[in-house]
Amino acid sequence: MELLEIHHNVYTLNILFNCFCRLHRMDFGFSVLGKMLKLGIEPDVITFSTLINGLCIGGNVAQAVRLFDDVFVREGCQPNFFTYNTIVNGLCKIGEATRAVRLLRTIEERGCALNTITYNIIIDSLCKDNHVTEALKLFSEMSGKGIPPDVVSYNCLIHAMCNSCQWKEATTLFNEMVATNCKPDVITYSVVVDALCKEGRVLEAQDILERVIQQGIEPNIVTYNSLMDGYCLRGEMDEARKVFNSITIKGCTPDVFSYNIIINGYCKAKRIDEAVKLFHEMTRNGLIPNVVTFSTLINGTSQTGRLAVAQEIFKEMYAYGLVPDVIAYSSSLYGLCRHGHINEALGFFRAMQSSGLEPDIVHYNILIDGLCLVGQLKVARKLFYALTVKGVHPSVYTYSTMIKGLCKEGLLNEAYELFRKMEVDGCMRDSCSYNTVIQGCLHNNDISQAIQILHEMVQKGFSADTSTAAMVVDVLCSDSTGECFCVLVQKL
Repeated sequence: MELLEIHHNVYTLNILFNCFCRLHRMDFGFSVLGKMLKLGIEPDVITFSTLINGLCIGGNVAQAVRLFDDVFVREGCQPNFFTYNTIVNGLCKIGEATRAVRLLRTIEERGCALNTITYNIIIDSLCKDNHVTEALKLFSEMSGKGIPPDVVSYNCLIHAMCNSCQWKEATTLFNEMVATNCKPDVITYSVVVDALCKEGRVLEAQDILERVIQQGIEPNIVTYNSLMDGYCLRGEMDEARKVFNSITIKGCTPDVFSYNIIINGYCKAKRIDEAVKLFHEMTRNGLIPNVVTFSTLINGTSQTGRLAVAQEIFKEMYAYGLVPDVIAYSSSLYGLCRHGHINEALGFFRAMQSSGLEPDIVHYNILIDGLCLVGQLKVARKLFYALTVKGVHPSVYTYSTMIKGLCKEGLLNEAYELFRKMEVDGCMRDSCSYNTVIQGCLHNNDISQAIQILHEMVQKGFSADTSTAAMVVDVLCSDSTGECFCVLVQKL
């Protein structure tokens, strides 16, 4: 234009602004603003609205808010609806929904008529922040002002209500939506199906899905995933697999989440062969497994003692360039320890530390328990006393595990000292710790100590578990107890 000696005006420069904003080149955008001012061209509301939108798109919401305050609040420039909606959306994105509501009031005071889009932006933000009550107030307000809620308004609220387990309220709002001739879309139905499945009402969810198809609305993969997950939660794996198999027939393609849901269901049902088979089918179909896929399989195979399979999956995880997460390591540790492969477990533990993942108390508990099970008490003891040095606080389970290990080796005095040390270290004793030490005393024929701790346990309001009760009955049958012990037993 300049070469052709065609002069710029506010309209041509605004177009240039918009191009740079969409390209995320705000540096060029502000250069154009400088050129505009140099040429003596007065920026208009579209200029500043475009700049604010560009800043929000680029994630510089705070700078956009400052520009809005400088231009439209201090300088008195009159914003348009696009400006207001842009800045409202920007405020909501940075968690400033309350400030967005205040801006809503300012818009009204300036005589601008609000629309559904503005309300939806704030309602969506409030719902995502779990402020459902405030969102409902705005929803009622817009209805009262004659601004009709649309499918987005209803979807935001129904989704938020379902997430906060307000099933009845969500159903009421859904029925209201239908009654006001606001046609639910696939998102609405997906949310309702998901909510029903989480509540265990899978048959109702299935009925809704069939009604949706009859109405000519095509369910998406999210809808089918929710239904499959519902069946898996109920342990109805054959029904879940039927839904999975029907997806492709109905024009949908299973995604990674679909496979993960069924694989997880099979693992929980201990149908490991089917889970592994589906995993291989997944990779053959060109889908790349994620960390969740591998962690689920590693957990399932480890829990059922399929350790060789678990190790192969672990190696395959690395082959895909994925880094095992905390769940993958803890599952492998558990499987190895539970089945007596303590040396391999220690190797895994060291590999976990080398990978940069810091073990937490759960991992230490698994390892200490495994060491005690195979009689490596010295190593378990060393690991236990090193916890505080590493900045890891032992849990009640950690103490109970060590106490059990000490009792198993006949080190009753040390076990009792550790039991007493728990509360000094800020770890409150629970029913499990009491039962563990009592069982240790009875196993080592220290009846007097058992009576003392039994008395304390009853005073604390704890009860004997099945194993303790059985051991107590055995002691009573041996005629080696007094009246005091019998009285205590009646209180258990």
